[in-house]
Order: sequence, then structure tokens, then C-alpha cells
Amino acid sequence: MSAKSQYERILFGLKVKQLRQAKGLSFAGLSKESKLSVSYLNEIEKGKKYPKEDKIPGLAAALGASREELVSLSLSKSMAPVGELLQSNFLNELPLDLFGIELSKVVEIIANAPVRVGAFISTLLELSRNYALKEENFYFGALRSYLELHNNYFEELEEAVGRFAISFNLPATRPLSADLLKQILESRFGYQVVEDGLSDYPELMKLRSVFVPGEKKLLLNSRLSHIQRSFQFGKELGFQFLRLGERANTSSLLRGRIFEEVLNHSKAIYFSVALHIPRDPFIEDLKAFFEKPRWEGEAFLGIMKKYEATPEMFYHRLTNILPRFFGMDKLFFLRFLHDPGADTFEIDKELHLSRRHHPHGNALSEHYCRRWVALSLLRDLNQLQQEGKFVDTIVRAQRSHYIGTEDEYLCLTIARPAYPTPNRNVSVTIGLLANEETRNRIAFFEDPAIQFREVNKTCERCAVEHCAERAAPPTVVQRREEWKRILASLEELGA
Repeated sequence: MSAKSQYERILFGLKVKQLRQAKGLSFAGLSKESKLSVSYLNEIEKGKKYPKEDKIPGLAAALGASREELVSLSLSKSMAPVGELLQSNFLNELPLDLFGIELSKVVEIIANAPVRVGAFISTLLELSRNYALKEENFYFGALRSYLELHNNYFEELEEAVGRFAISFNLPATRPLSADLLKQILESRFGYQVVEDGLSDYPELMKLRSVFVPGEKKLLLNSRLSHIQRSFQFGKELGFQFLRLGERANTSSLLRGRIFEEVLNHSKAIYFSVALHIPRDPFIEDLKAFFEKPRWEGEAFLGIMKKYEATPEMFYHRLTNILPRFFGMDKLFFLRFLHDPGADTFEIDKELHLSRRHHPHGNALSEHYCRRWVALSLLRDLNQLQQEGKFVDTIVRAQRSHYIGTEDEYLCLTIARPAYPTPNRNVSVTIGLLANEETRNRIAFFEDPAIQFREVNKTCERCAVEHCAERAAPPTVVQRREEWKRILASLEELGA
């Protein structure tokens, strides 16, 4: 049923409910007056049913309204914000079903207090206009909430990977051959893989691949490493084996047309990561690593290299496995992009499990704390590059205590060049809250070789004096102190 018909049903139901309550009628009373059953009236008010034309005059008369008033799309002043929200299509685009919520229930909640909730809705809509929030940004936020709700672990996808491995007789050992996955794509799913397919499109060279659905062509960026090729093949196999219909045709989501497209993209990524890094052997590798009495960066990288995984694949798998099988469910993941020329840092991916942790993206154009290992390691990588040293990946651990809180995190960071994008570097960080579970599981947690640093959120919000890494003055702190002085003076005056 179309969005407009859904809008009409909901709007009609809201009017019926408002008029019924205004007349002080119960469902039974309205049923008697309108000759419609209680259950039918209940369905109408919930926006699930729209009465047939011959039923509307009797219902309108029972409610003390005209037929035209009841079927009109106009609303009273108190209900106007609800109508504005429905017409904006905002609610219809919400992936409410993923969270077990019915759209009609949301509207019912709004309708129960239309003046107060309506004002709140109006504020939200105005804020969204002021901040120019885009639909795709909302979709990505909804996806992140969905992943966080499930601790980023999905048994049905793990089982699908297992079925795929059996169906196509994949070897038990890893790494997987990119050519093997390519052969499956071509022979079993009818793909045509073009290894240098983006060479004639310089404007697309920042992408890793483009899928042309009409011809089932997969155009690859010729700059991809072996594992990047293999990962792209794994994603395409995920789309096909999981029968994911709505999809983006680019390796990265440039925009999200609908939420299902964003969700399916995430599922295909999960499939490819789990295919390349099987769950059970990876768990055993992590157990052995966490039992080491000392932090060994090379051993950490060794697990990643065993599966020939990229840092992003490796860390994605960590966020799947650590909460479910190690009890480390209070963690965050951040990916930073660094432009050495402008010395700017940008978070382009993040995930928070169990709660919102301190280090996270902000839209305030403030400067992230340069004491974060995610940033300091990127600067060290750039320094090595300026010295003419080729560096593929570097790794560092840091215990980060957030000033003014009791929160401390063990942060494990890998930094590398951002291939295939030139003149950029990228770091990925997983931060594990320093609670009893983490300390008991990780034998090297107290290793004195691990750097310990007092950190903060942004320079603008940090009161630490004489900070060598400061990138901006503490303007937020200064404004807060100025406000305190104003309040103190007013109190002294008795004003």
C-alpha cells in the first residue's frame, strides 16, 4: 500500500479518536451510535483500516461532524505538527520494524498529547532543517543503532557463511584465494570481473569497485591489493548468496536511497569479513593473544596477517567476537582519516556497544584531543613518510583515562596509508572499557610498557594547562567559567 494511503488512514484515525474523545464517547458508545463494531473502530483509530464510503456518513454523524470534515486532510492547530511530520515522510522512512515498533503505535503516542508532543516534533523538524540533516545520514545512524542493539553479532549471518563454505567446498585454512572467490562469482553467479574496470573513469578512482547490474559486471580499481580484491569478491558473494535485492552498486555507500539498501550493504560486509576470518579459529587466536603476559604489537598484527586481512576487516571481526565470546561488550570502534597536508582529522566510521563512550564524532567543528592514540599514531606515521621510510602498518596500545571521569580504556590502534586514496592516512582503534572483565581477560593489561595518558574529548573542552599537543584554545571552558562569574556576581547582588 502506498505511503499516501497509509498517511490517509493514519490521519483519518487520528481525527476519529480526537472527535470521539471530545464527545466523551467510549468505543462501545461510538459503536452503538455508528453501527460499527468496536474492533473495527479500534482498527480505524490505529490507522490500520479506512472505512468504506457508505460507512463514513454514519460515523461522521455519530461524532458530530460532517463527512467533509472527517475525510479532509486538514488538521486542527493542535494536530498540525503531527500532519507535518506525516507529510514529511520521516516516519515512513524509519526502519521501525527492525526495532519491533509499529508506525501506528508511534502515531498513537503522538496523538495522546498532541500539543506537547506536537511542539517537540516541530522543534525536531526545525532542527533538522537548520542542520540540513540528510536522509542517508539518518539511515546510517539508524543502522549504527541497530548494530549496537545486537552487539554487532548476527548468528544467522554466521550460519549463512558456514553453509556457503560447505556448498562451495572452501578450504578450511585461511587465507582464502582471491582467484577462488572470483572463479565462484564468474562460474556460479554469472559475473564478469574486469580487473582494471575503472581505469577509464578517473573520477571513480577513489572507489574500490563498481557493479553494473544489467551486465553483471564487477569493475575493479587496478590499485587494489590482493586482500582488497578478495574482500570485494566476498561482498558480491554475500549479496548473491544472501539474496539481498536492494543494494548499492558502488564499493562504498555514496548515499542511501532507502534503509534496506544501507542494511543490505552492512550484511554483505559482515558476510565477507566472516568468510575471510572464520569465527572459531579467530576466537582461539584471540584467547592465546590475551594470555600473553606482555603487550606484543607484532603478535597482534600477526593475527591480522594470518588471515591476510585489512585493518578494517580485522577490527570489524573484533567488534563481532569480543562482546559475544569474551564478555567485552563495553567498547568503541573509531576510524580516523588524516590529511597530512592540512593536518586535519575526521572520524568517518564509529561504533559504540553497551553505551555511548567518550571518544566519538562531533559535528561542532572542534579539535579532537591530540593525545588520543588514534591521532598520535597517525602523526607518527606521517613523520616516517616525510623521512622517506615506507611503512605499511604500525600499531600501538594506550591506556586512556578521560579527565574528570572514572573511565579508562585500553585502546589498540593500527595506522596505515589510505590506499587506494593517495596522500591520506587512516587509523582504526578499538577501545575496551577498563572494567573487571577486561582486566581479568587480558593478562597484559597492566604491562608498564603500555603508554598511559590523561586524555579529553576536544581541545575546546579541555582545561589542562600547558598541553604540548593542544591544537585550539579551551574556548568552551572559558565560556563556562565566564558564565560562572556572571552567576556569582548576580548572587552577590541578590538579583
